Amino acid sequence: MAEIPEIKIICGNAENDRRLSDVLRERGFSRKSLTRLKRTDGGIICGDKPLRTVDRVHSGDVIIINESQSGATQPNPQLEVSVLFEDEHLAVFDKPPMMPCHESIKHRGDTLSNFFAAHCPGVTFRCINRLDRDTSGCVVVAKSRFCANALQRSCDKVYYGICKGPKLSGGRICAPIAREKDSIIKRCVREDGQFAATVFSTVQRHGDYTLCRFILETGRTHQIRCHMAHIGAALVGDDMYGEKSELIQRQALHCGRVSFTHPVTGERITVNSPLPEDMKRIMNT
Repeated sequence: MAEIPEIKIICGNAENDRRLSDVLRERGFSRKSLTRLKRTDGGIICGDKPLRTVDRVHSGDVIIINESQSGATQPNPQLEVSVLFEDEHLAVFDKPPMMPCHESIKHRGDTLSNFFAAHCPGVTFRCINRLDRDTSGCVVVAKSRFCANALQRSCDKVYYGICKGPKLSGGRICAPIAREKDSIIKRCVREDGQFAATVFSTVQRHGDYTLCRFILETGRTHQIRCHMAHIGAALVGDDMYGEKSELIQRQALHCGRVSFTHPVTGERITVNSPLPEDMKRIMNT
């Protein structure tokens, strides 16, 4: 879907004779978004006429929001990524392992943002739950600033990972996470770190390997990887917090489910991604 999305808002009785800026703020628009809309020609329309944020609206008014878009990332139509859910406001992609979400010095043209630029020309890539390059699974992408702001507040994730080590029955890991000294990327458990909590349960066991289900109470960098290594059950293949494995060429971590409240319809939506083949092989070998 390549259309530049528009947001349609129907004013309710409680919003009658209120300033548009107040209505939009309560609907989830940030101050920055309102400032951009004021500077965008035709950014806010009611009845085919431009509307200012200081104007008052009335019950039943249909407000159309057109956000300016910029697609600076170069499209790569050769990339293949499964689309799990999509409408004119957002999309959920099944990111394959070894694909970064964003471009960097080492990765140009091979990222999810490059795929999105080809899939939705002219629409800015707004990634809600960025995954590490090696981590696979659900990635939610908003097609407007409004949807991005709203999704940040309502998006819940469920991860699946394979650990090697002691038999795990599940529990809650509550251990502060800090940046490892002399490292930009690596994290560690340290008393002066930020509060972090991970809830996990056992899904399947096979020999020394355990497939676990993870729910994050906080969203720290490398939280699952760091916490599982902390309790002596590092993810299989995680050479940063554990060790390499002949069974898989990455850390065995997958975002298997995302749930969110749709920013426009208000519907609660759940999207699932099946366990990838490289992780299935470990549990079936």
